[in-house]
Amino acid sequence: MDVDLVFKVAAIGLLAAVINILLQRSGRDEQALMTTIAALVVVLMMLVQKISELFGLIKSLFRL
Repeated sequence: MDVDLVFKVAAIGLLAAVINILLQRSGRDEQALMTTIAALVVVLMMLVQKISELFGLIKSLFRL
């Protein structure tokens, strides 16, 4: 597993958490929720890309 991916996911999570806290304390709960959802979508897209690469590697490994 690529360590850079873990660091990217952690960085996105930390950034989203800080922005979420700041927005909630300023009374913008809807925007805080949208920020959290956007961060989740970004991380899921990164993971889907890596899973796709994994399946491509397995497919080429077994010559399917």
